Amino acid sequence: MKIALFGASGMVGSRLTKEAAERGLEVTAITRSGDKVPGAAQSLKGDMGDADFDRQIVADHDVIVSTTGPSRTGGSHDEWLKAVETLAKASGDKRVFFVGGAGSLLVGDTQLKDTEGFPAAYKAESDTASIALDNLRAGNWSPWTLISPAPEIAPGERTGKYSTERDVPAGDSVSAEDFVVAMVDEIVDPQHIDARFTVAN
Repeated sequence: MKIALFGASGMVGSRLTKEAAERGLEVTAITRSGDKVPGAAQSLKGDMGDADFDRQIVADHDVIVSTTGPSRTGGSHDEWLKAVETLAKASGDKRVFFVGGAGSLLVGDTQLKDTEGFPAAYKAESDTASIALDNLRAGNWSPWTLISPAPEIAPGERTGKYSTERDVPAGDSVSAEDFVVAMVDEIVDPQHIDARFTVAN
């Protein structure tokens, strides 16, 4: 199986590249720099918001994955939202798999990002990620999947064990290593088509 991965050099993307390669999947790592990503079959320079580039990538791969997110350094969140839509449109009948945030998970009838005590530093990013999920649900594209981590995600241990839920937290935290185990499991054996699911240890 051939996977195209946007955002392959980040915390999640680099671990996903390694996990997928170790399980026999062929990964094309796509970054803005084009730098070599360990474990990737090839590394390319590309922009998720470039429709022509996206169409070329879609034609050559079985599953398209994005581990990108809204800018944390002052970049345009609208630009990222448009890029998500551009990739979804370009995917045609190929599976497209996005990493989302935990802020849109539901606690009762309220999204986590709107609850008391949610870190202000992540509010804008979470608002934008929630819009991206709404746009995927409302759009005219299929099949798509979005995965949200537990409220806390950080580098840690690969146990290979995790719990999942749809739209509500499955737990308080997840290691980045087990998060990508869940992603590869979903890529190989899809269980959440046209849906969002969440993962925790």
